[in-house]
Amino acid sequence: MLTKSVTARWAQLILEVVENIGLLVIGVATVVAGYHEVALMIGNGKVTLADLLLMFLYLEVLTMVGLYYNSGKLPVRFPLYIAMVALARYLILDIKDLDVWRMLAVSGSVLLIAVAVLIIRYGHVRFPYAEDAATRLADGKPQYGRE
Repeated sequence: MLTKSVTARWAQLILEVVENIGLLVIGVATVVAGYHEVALMIGNGKVTLADLLLMFLYLEVLTMVGLYYNSGKLPVRFPLYIAMVALARYLILDIKDLDVWRMLAVSGSVLLIAVAVLIIRYGHVRFPYAEDAATRLADGKPQYGRE
């Protein structure tokens, strides 16, 4: 029994170290990619909508890493937001090369993801997790500002 708990603690510690290293790598890589994008915009002397959407993607990834690092939880909505922005960027960049059906498929995908976000938000507000409900009852305010 004692060795199992010691082993479990070591396994948990190793997983936490690997998780923190992974988060650090993702964060640093995102900052470096953002720096390169800003340098490219300065070099080109202009900022396009595609550049802004890419910067927004970088910020969303950094927000997601920060949330996960601080709380240990990752809201499902953040990857969905990133997917919507990535698909919108794809549409903007490749609109001249897309046929009608592919354009409709990508647009429909964005719409489906948006509906999924709404359903998830509704479910979270209507049926909160036990710890969210306890927090809400303790201070009387919603846990998230958008509720």
